[in-house]
Amino acid sequence: MFETLLMTFGDPLVLALAGALTGLVFGWAAQRSRFCLRAATVEVAEGAFGPRLAVWLIVFFTALMLTQGGIALGLFDVSSTRQLAAEGSVSGAVIGGVMFGVGMVLARGCASRLLVLSATGNLRALVTGLVVTLVAQASFTGVLAPAREALTALWTVPGGAGRNLLDGMGLGSGTAAGLAGLALTGALVLGLRRGLGAGVVIGAGFVGLAVTMGWALTALIAANSFEIVAVSSVTFTGPATDTLMALVTERSVALSFGIGLVPGVFVGAGAAALVFGEFRLERFGADTPMERYLVGAVLMGFGAMLAGGCAVGAGVSGGAVMSTTALLAVFAMWIGAMTTVRVMAAFARGRAQTV
Repeated sequence: MFETLLMTFGDPLVLALAGALTGLVFGWAAQRSRFCLRAATVEVAEGAFGPRLAVWLIVFFTALMLTQGGIALGLFDVSSTRQLAAEGSVSGAVIGGVMFGVGMVLARGCASRLLVLSATGNLRALVTGLVVTLVAQASFTGVLAPAREALTALWTVPGGAGRNLLDGMGLGSGTAAGLAGLALTGALVLGLRRGLGAGVVIGAGFVGLAVTMGWALTALIAANSFEIVAVSSVTFTGPATDTLMALVTERSVALSFGIGLVPGVFVGAGAAALVFGEFRLERFGADTPMERYLVGAVLMGFGAMLAGGCAVGAGVSGGAVMSTTALLAVFAMWIGAMTTVRVMAAFARGRAQTV
């Protein structure tokens, strides 16, 4: 089927359609489930294991179970993906992850959440997301690229077995899928005990499914194409910069999975907001100072490019293929975010006592 599609429509269009389909599923499900790493870290930092944490765990373990299950069954192969095959950076994962974690707390959302919120009428998220995208581009090829490259080079690891946690642990994909299934059961129990409705649980499951869709579709296209096709899944900083640059610098857009993904997520989330009456305009205000959001956006844009992905790109997509640097990056994101939440809370208490 994929070979016929590729011969009829060409690799770029098929990849873009695969990205759009994946994005539609992700956008709709992320809006319905309120999937957000920042919200989960806030709960844990405040000493609560609540519904937002349960949603994040359901997403993560669904993606891990389905992706590793598909690999174990031989349905697709992700060994050539950048997160596993290319050289990785431990220093980039740690430093970039911490920066991203701090930034997403200041900006009240990670890159994926900002895109989803933008589609629901949140103008704060739209402005912040644009700044994240511009800083990410500057970090990739612009004025911030030398700083990113220097930090990346501090500690690198070769691609291959060195970046595959399962190889390092001597475990197979089938075992990983089984363990993820057990963990998913625990996450579902936590969610139900914290009052998550069936719609939210199903939405979270479909967010995880979208990540596996991305891996499976790009891997199958790569396996049937005569061209070199990058195997990838849901991530936002890189595709967002590609989409923005294509819109402002090119008359003919070079189609790719990421070019289809970003508008797909926007349409999916916007459609969910309209259908369920959740679309509303939200602006900056006295309690939502723009300067805090902009600082957070800068930290996220640079941090994501340094860490090798955003909260979804590294944390869920990279985690689903058991990339060591991706898992290290999302751990650093958790540390950076939780520390920021506690520092901000302590500062607020100090100000209250002074007054």
